[in-house]
Amino acid sequence: MAALGLGACQEERSTRPVPPSRAGSAAEVGGTAALIKAAKKEGRLNTIALPRQWANYGGLIDGFEKKYGLKVVVDHPDVHSRQEIDAVKRYRGQERAPDVLDLGDSFAQSAARQNLLAPYRVAQFDQIPPEQKDAEARWYNNYGGYISIGCDAARVRTCPSSFADLLRPEYKGLVSMYGEPTIAGSAFAAVYAAALANGGSFDDIQPGIDFFARLDKVGNYNRAEPGPAAIAKGKTPISIEWDYLNLQHIDQLRGTSVKWKVSIPFDGSFSQYYAQAINKDAPHPAAARLWEEYLFSPEGQNLRLVDYARPVLMAAMAKNGTLDTTLASRLPTVEGTPQFPTEAQLNKALRTVRENWGKAVGPS
Repeated sequence: MAALGLGACQEERSTRPVPPSRAGSAAEVGGTAALIKAAKKEGRLNTIALPRQWANYGGLIDGFEKKYGLKVVVDHPDVHSRQEIDAVKRYRGQERAPDVLDLGDSFAQSAARQNLLAPYRVAQFDQIPPEQKDAEARWYNNYGGYISIGCDAARVRTCPSSFADLLRPEYKGLVSMYGEPTIAGSAFAAVYAAALANGGSFDDIQPGIDFFARLDKVGNYNRAEPGPAAIAKGKTPISIEWDYLNLQHIDQLRGTSVKWKVSIPFDGSFSQYYAQAINKDAPHPAAARLWEEYLFSPEGQNLRLVDYARPVLMAAMAKNGTLDTTLASRLPTVEGTPQFPTEAQLNKALRTVRENWGKAVGPS
């Protein structure tokens, strides 16, 4: 009888709601309604590195604020993944610390190893492909795309369609990319794609570093970061970026003299996704968890498609009928099934880039 009584007490404690800061799911808070109530009490969400034009973060932020009545604060919208991790450490315990992070998955894995992230399973966690999430739910990919080459056909006579093309002398000073691979997930992926195009592999990213060293040596590497304003001014007429960013430039620059064309290089097809994560010491833990639920909901996933980003749940949504097929039909067709480097391969590649990029290519 005593044993039965103790078991009942343990069961009661295990089902009692826990504070959002320790919750591993919405159910542990007491359900979705309880999570929403707690988030509204907090009143705001701190984010970092979320440009409105990146993968439709503008639409997502507006949708979240309207749906739940919370204020989304975006700190330093244009910094990169490593700087997000630095901010978590720098502002630990402060009200201004970021609640949530958007990271290239190699950087997400690094943050998890440093014990900076809170385990939390969104409602759709089981639908996320195994290779796109951490088994402990400290991070999970939300959206992604393919490395692509964008080109202003109004300024460039023949647009490149491969990494090999980018070394041509007519592209002197014209080839840019977004950020530097030691700190930016987009640039890191560009180097990985260049490696695949030049005899490298997921286990060997060095040929990608060597490619950019050659690109720099022949004078083609342009260190200006591409963006609508830079493209419109002719500063970055060729850009190596995610396809969803390059495709978005077409919409952003419609009505200008720019004729932006996008191709996925056939010699270095590389796909990668960006991970979402919650700061373990988030000052607004309920809002942080509600934000993740929103990003993985059908509403949030379809909003990614507005700006051409590929939602991680696209296959599952197509199967259950929640995918916006009109938006999905605009995505470029890619041959074959994308392959993804393992965590060990990503970590090895990131170490190689950090050790060798500055020596081979120099700072941006």
